Amino acid sequence: MPLALTRTVFHPILNFFRLSTRLESKKKLSRSIAHIIGERPSNLRLYQLALRHTSASKETNIKGFRESNERLEYLGDAVLGMVIAEFLFKKYPYKDEGFLTEIRSRIVNRETLNLISRKIGLDDLIEYDGSRGRSMPARTSMYGDALEALVGAVYLDKGFNFTRRFVLKELLVHYDLEALVQTNVNFKSRLIEWAQREGKEVRFEIIQEKGNSHYREFIAQVTVNDEPFTTGSGYSKKKAEQAAAEKAFELLQIK
Repeated sequence: MPLALTRTVFHPILNFFRLSTRLESKKKLSRSIAHIIGERPSNLRLYQLALRHTSASKETNIKGFRESNERLEYLGDAVLGMVIAEFLFKKYPYKDEGFLTEIRSRIVNRETLNLISRKIGLDDLIEYDGSRGRSMPARTSMYGDALEALVGAVYLDKGFNFTRRFVLKELLVHYDLEALVQTNVNFKSRLIEWAQREGKEVRFEIIQEKGNSHYREFIAQVTVNDEPFTTGSGYSKKKAEQAAAEKAFELLQIK
């Protein structure tokens, strides 16, 4: 069979199989999202975008702009924070602003969001480095970022009331809230309080950063009266400072 005729015959067949594969992939993603949020997505593209890591970003018609889940992550972070803030405000009517802020930050911290993202199955759906299903470091922020982006997609697709129910019934259930409250110790604040009582000067400083923009670890140092005292590490500056403060807290045997 001549080459030109072969191409004429097989191109429609290949196009058919490619189209069928794309349709099946969309149906599979739609079923997965429905299983996670409890309802079929109305705008599947939002969820496709929510699951696209920056390493798999795609060019658009807008010069210099590549599509990834970063914008949805920004939106989802705000919505998630709002829902959790309202929940804690109503659940603890006699607690002060400091308590509410600390508990909210512990609920939405990156390590916890990473864990919940994997529990609900987002790790199998995220698109990164141009592929799906490849292994990534366990402590990467990719999973927590995708979870926030998913919340942003749900908000745009289903509205605030649906998103609020999703966060409270499908995400918050993974927390042992009472245990979280009982172990609520802000070591940095307590170390500062100790220093004020004892007439000491305590400072916190980030002395080192490791990794890249998607996988970064911070090293914090506590100095007491300008003398290096302890160091701690974490996947955010706040976590690193807390780790260093906790070590200082233990060494000083503060009650």
